[in-house]
Amino acid sequence: MDSQCSSSVGNINSTPISARIESYEGEKKCISDVRRTFCLFVTFDLLFVTLLWIIELNVNGGIQEQLRKEVLEYDYHQSFFDIFLLAVFRFAALILAYAVCKLRHWWAIAITTTITTGFLIVKVVVSKLLSQGAFGYLLPILSFILAWIETWLLDFKVLPQEAGDEIRYLSVQNALDREPLLYPGPVSEGQFYSPPESMADSDEDLDDKHDLEKPIV
Repeated sequence: MDSQCSSSVGNINSTPISARIESYEGEKKCISDVRRTFCLFVTFDLLFVTLLWIIELNVNGGIQEQLRKEVLEYDYHQSFFDIFLLAVFRFAALILAYAVCKLRHWWAIAITTTITTGFLIVKVVVSKLLSQGAFGYLLPILSFILAWIETWLLDFKVLPQEAGDEIRYLSVQNALDREPLLYPGPVSEGQFYSPPESMADSDEDLDDKHDLEKPIV
């Protein structure tokens, strides 16, 4: 009975810890929720810049005509095609680094953000985009903002949360390893055995009792 109770107590206490460890190991095999959100935002960056570029092509005289001018007859000072390619570069590099290779360092996004920032600053200063209407402002500014939001999201959300999850996982695993020491085994009947009193001790106790019962003269 005691062994059944102690084993059931051990099972009750170990079940939640084991479930948490299995859950974390499952996330490590696939991808964490916060990293999935980051990859989704990187995809949104590419789709949003692509949509803006398509709208710009359609507004300025038709998609086919503008594609010929901006892609086939590329001019660094007037074309938005390089900003679109910059978004494709960010998407390919970040998805490869943080979704496929599952890096846990900031160096990949530091490279993409540095290249994006430097290219856009030079593009705005040297080119004539600002004279081409609203899209001359929107595409460079939004590309700049999206690149830095990705940097903030990875550096302040993804990496710290995953590091905290790993620390909690190690602490729970250590607690699970120490668990057999915390719960003693079943208690045997021998631990409560007390030897019978000797006959000499019993005779001495009876003599003391008779002495106390004698009347005092």
